[in-house]
Amino acid sequence: MSNNVLPAGSVWSAFSGPNLGYVMEQYDLYLQSPEEVELQLVELFQAYGAPVFSDGETVVSGDTTGTGDYTKVLAAVKLAAAIREYGHLAADLYPLKNRTLDTTRIKESVFNLTDADLAAIPATVFFKNVPAGIANGKDAIAYLKAIYTDKVGVEYSHLQNDVEREWIQSKIESGVFKNTLSTDEKKAVLERLTRVENFEKFIHKTFVGQKRFSGEGLDTQIILLDEILKGSENNGVKNARIGMAHRGRLNVLTHILNKPYDMMFSDFAHVSNELFMPADGSLEITKGWTGDVKYHMGASYMRSTGMNVKLAYNPSHLEVGNPVVLGAARAVQDDTTAPGTAKHDASKAVGILLHGDAAFAGQGIVTEGFNFSQTEGFSTGGTVHIISNNMIGFTTELYDSRSSVYSSDPAKGYDIPVIHVNADSPETVAQVGRFIAEYRAKFAKDIVIDLIGYRRYGHNETDDPTVTNPETYKLVAKHEPIRALYGAELAAANVITAEQVKEIDTNVYAEMQAAYDHVKAMAEKDEHVAIEMPEELKVDFPEIATAVDFDRLNKVNEDLLVFAEGFEPQNKLGKILEKRRDAFATAKIDWGHAETLAYATITQDATPVRFTGQDAQRGTFSQRHLVLHDKNNGSEYTPIHHVDGVKASFTVCNSPLTEAGVVGYEYGYNLENENVLSIWEAQFGDFANMAQVMFDNFISSARAKWGQKSGFVILLPHGYEGQGPEHSSSRMERFLQLSAENNWFVANCSNAGNYYHLLRRQAGLLGTEGVRPLVVVSPKSLLRHPLAAASAEQLATGRFQEVIEQEGLGKNVAAVEKVVLGTGKVMIDLAERVKDGEGFDHLHIVRVEQIYPFPTQQVADIIARFPNVKEIVWVQEEPKNQGSWMYVLETLYAMAEGKKVSYVGRPAMSSTSEGDGDSHKAAQTKLITEALDK
Repeated sequence: MSNNVLPAGSVWSAFSGPNLGYVMEQYDLYLQSPEEVELQLVELFQAYGAPVFSDGETVVSGDTTGTGDYTKVLAAVKLAAAIREYGHLAADLYPLKNRTLDTTRIKESVFNLTDADLAAIPATVFFKNVPAGIANGKDAIAYLKAIYTDKVGVEYSHLQNDVEREWIQSKIESGVFKNTLSTDEKKAVLERLTRVENFEKFIHKTFVGQKRFSGEGLDTQIILLDEILKGSENNGVKNARIGMAHRGRLNVLTHILNKPYDMMFSDFAHVSNELFMPADGSLEITKGWTGDVKYHMGASYMRSTGMNVKLAYNPSHLEVGNPVVLGAARAVQDDTTAPGTAKHDASKAVGILLHGDAAFAGQGIVTEGFNFSQTEGFSTGGTVHIISNNMIGFTTELYDSRSSVYSSDPAKGYDIPVIHVNADSPETVAQVGRFIAEYRAKFAKDIVIDLIGYRRYGHNETDDPTVTNPETYKLVAKHEPIRALYGAELAAANVITAEQVKEIDTNVYAEMQAAYDHVKAMAEKDEHVAIEMPEELKVDFPEIATAVDFDRLNKVNEDLLVFAEGFEPQNKLGKILEKRRDAFATAKIDWGHAETLAYATITQDATPVRFTGQDAQRGTFSQRHLVLHDKNNGSEYTPIHHVDGVKASFTVCNSPLTEAGVVGYEYGYNLENENVLSIWEAQFGDFANMAQVMFDNFISSARAKWGQKSGFVILLPHGYEGQGPEHSSSRMERFLQLSAENNWFVANCSNAGNYYHLLRRQAGLLGTEGVRPLVVVSPKSLLRHPLAAASAEQLATGRFQEVIEQEGLGKNVAAVEKVVLGTGKVMIDLAERVKDGEGFDHLHIVRVEQIYPFPTQQVADIIARFPNVKEIVWVQEEPKNQGSWMYVLETLYAMAEGKKVSYVGRPAMSSTSEGDGDSHKAAQTKLITEALDK
């Protein structure tokens, strides 16, 4: 018997007289010598503890004897447990009736039980509160089968929390999923289904051949969302954040986000949808200048109840939008307006994710999201997961798409309950939605609803599914739509007449025709104004004041070195931090120190900061130490929280060991709260490889596609120090390849002070039209390098410099024949070699601190100062086919005006670097020497 599924009642009520005496005697023996007691009785004692009288008194001894047929009671208990645990396998979940149901685990014969055996057992064995009409064990088993094998199947036996498991069991067995709707509610569901179906039918007939990725076959998805949202509202939730891929998306936009019919039809008719925007301001949409297909678009809708519902914009890459929605939900829940860690209140928002069945099982990003669910920095207080299960993946049948019984099975590994429900049962679906809202409010945990239906058409409406799935589509062709089935059901029950069912259908379709007629009439007024990039985005180098008064900085530095009374940092760390006082005075402010000062002053300016990464608190290279740990008891202390004058939250979290999920999450957080400086740091820059889909489909292009602004910061430790191919390059070439239309900044700083100003510039751009993401190719060996250190004066009076000229060079203007350009760590390697510039009159070195947008004019002006320049050299550590060279090449040739343009660096390579330290050293020495030679 499962340790997790137990009867709710008292098994001891089945025994009396000699039978009870025998059991009591065996319990005494069990306490002394359990190995001498029969295994079946041991199972009972382990599950239920000591036998008790009906009045609750514990029995500790007894002098009556008898054999008693306790085996029948135990068998009945096991049968009930099996129904509760495995009943879903025999449940009526499949509208097409195309799955073999498994009843083998819940048959009485398997447990050697007869009806007579069960009838002799009291019903109290099976229930704490016996349902009405249940007289004995036979009735009890019949009732349990009726509950657990109907149109809904629940998996909860795997849950670890007894209270949670018993609560779910009590709800199920009280008949929560069998509750009927009122007459008015039934009519409302029918009307809703009629709109859902007719919307799809109208588009199918009117816009022949146009893709819409219909959700037909899962029409009750809208009913489910309706009930979840209403139930959440009743529990005080004011915001909902929804994510889904393309299938069924247009119906969700129309019937959940309330995008008007004419506005939706205008997208198909190629008429500007702005002509149909609701005048009351309840609906908001954003647009980019390149645009996107209609079934990727999102919207924000303010319900009349005051709940704000947003559907996230999403590419076709199925589940990749999940973490973006989770991050957005968390951003709504967090209060970032006060010092300290952002205060989390999960009741402010609910996250809802709609998944495809094949994608749910197949895409690892799904389980990355589940792994967030109970973590401190990433929990959203329970995300609702709906699997829109059409039993097929494009053309792939389930036996090729997964290795589990259900597509939902991965969720069970995260202690999450799963509810399977037949999508052809609207009232059951409605009750499931109500249950979900109640469950989340009570337990603040994720839950999965496996809404099982079918797909009426192919993958898209031009696809013929009978080519690859003929048997399935024979069944689909014969199967009545959900609306027709439910309408007939209500007519048969005299809730509504068949004529009224038809009238509703006719009227709804006519309403849609009228909406389309409106579109055609308005087409003549459509001026088709093209969307252009905002003027603020056309500025390559926005001017933002980033200097901080010296006295203020000095006070911040001192505050950061004061710990709470009794707090003792680790000895070595304490000494390192104490040196920051001297460093401030001696112009030796290293990278971590400058970064901390940036965050402290940013929060003083009332801009919240959220910083995450796998080792963000300490820093991968033990350079940051934003969160300290007491050496005596491990308690945490965050110095920035105690800096005088801080006006906003500072949250720094070590993240789960994942990249795609966390990058998407933090991006979503920043989209939702555009005033937060959201930062993600890769453990090493190459870890960003695992999140490439987020950079490609969201961060680099969302502004152009969807009009979504972001100031998200990505830190990618990068630099060639002989650590091998995997921990050298952050693949900056990939980010530069995606660079266009001033979509982001790509920077590779060589100085801690310049990094300080870069962060403050980014914070200053938040909430403005000129904001854009920031990719920082951040250092490793430069973190403590003296030539990369900053002075307090630089922080107090400077600004971010896109270009830095090497000190000591270029004094003899006429002698300079070679200008060396480069970016990042290699420029410090060059600086170490040239020192004060003696012996290098022929040379000038220019560090390009911001690679994109490239500071073309600034570099050109520097070169123009030297009339005898013959050669412009780009130097880099990365192989020729990687790094910045391919990106800057065209720009360098354009500004060269006949001068020689040369490359210095590693040759083209399939790997990012050499694999051992000696080879690295030889290659590095060679390129530095070549760059500096005449």
